Amino acid sequence: MWIIKHFGELTNNELHRIYKERTTVFVVEQDCAYQEIDDIDLTSIHFFKQADDVFMAYARLILEPGSTRIGRVMVPKEQRKNGFGEELLTVILSYADQHYPGLPMNAQAQAYLQTFYTSFGFRPISEIYLEDNIPHIDMVRDSLMS
Repeated sequence: MWIIKHFGELTNNELHRIYKERTTVFVVEQDCAYQEIDDIDLTSIHFFKQADDVFMAYARLILEPGSTRIGRVMVPKEQRKNGFGEELLTVILSYADQHYPGLPMNAQAQAYLQTFYTSFGFRPISEIYLEDNIPHIDMVRDSLMS
């Protein structure tokens, strides 16, 4: 089941699980020492899927002036290739189109996922660059209402 909550609605256990999973993927697995937990969490909408004790996918939707941004998109290693990334993007895009019509969505994607994001209507708006020693590309999905 997909769970969609503002920061203040998250339970202690949900927040702990989100931080634990994000740290596992973004800090440990990708070998990036950086401040993974940030103040953006406080104003983001959090999307995640779990069944019983299994965490399957997560991302946050960030509201910015005149746009939205998808961030911290992750699927734990053992859950990859199960379609949860596609489900996650579908849920977030549907939510954004319903609640924030007319706003484009930005993404700072890892470069190897450019084709994945393109399949959801994103297009590149930058060259590939290094962020925390990982190739990234900035992408945007124009509003369906524009």
